[in-house]
Amino acid sequence: MGTFIFAGASSAIAQSTAHKLMSSGHQVIGLSRNGDFDIYSENYKVENYNSNSLPQIEGPIDGLVYFPGTINLKPFHRITQEEFLNDFEINVQGAIASIQKYLPNLKLSNNPSVVLFSSVAARTGMPFHASIGLSKGAIESLTKSLASEYAPNIRFNAIAPSLTQTPLSEKFISSAEKLEASRQRNPMKKVGQPSEIAEAVCFLLTNATWMTGEILHIDGGLSATRSI
Repeated sequence: MGTFIFAGASSAIAQSTAHKLMSSGHQVIGLSRNGDFDIYSENYKVENYNSNSLPQIEGPIDGLVYFPGTINLKPFHRITQEEFLNDFEINVQGAIASIQKYLPNLKLSNNPSVVLFSSVAARTGMPFHASIGLSKGAIESLTKSLASEYAPNIRFNAIAPSLTQTPLSEKFISSAEKLEASRQRNPMKKVGQPSEIAEAVCFLLTNATWMTGEILHIDGGLSATRSI
């Protein structure tokens, strides 16, 4: 059985993934800025996702998943430099710090895996997505670069979902009308569920032993198809 670290352990997708892994006998260590969650094997509250705030953890770690993200949608001319920097810090800098912090632990594992989160907006041009598209594009580049650098010893992959029904996206689907509009914009006519993303995370952590440098698009076909 493996031991995994989840940064951003309070997210709905993280909790769904932890439940699946722990029900199979794995251990999951949760790191969160929002307090303790009793579903995890161990919990650490952190102030930020930087090297000074992240806890020291001993022994091998079989997988690291970085869940924190933002959905800051605005017209380009209204996005401030501070907002660009904040999105980049949460989505990218935090991921970099987490990987660097636990790289020694990952190297002690026989089959280590790192999973990062991109977005459909990194591949598909969308209005009002300049900031998140920029940050998630960086995540995809980071994933491929590290996959190359650390092959064959550590696998790096990313998941690029479309809109998923979580607290982070609540303001976009907070009414029946908004939810239906979001469904209609998707080729599969649905909004994703945390459990669907969790299945992919579990696969990349435990089963995808011949997969690295991949961006897994779980978006109802939004990045690959278009309406006629």
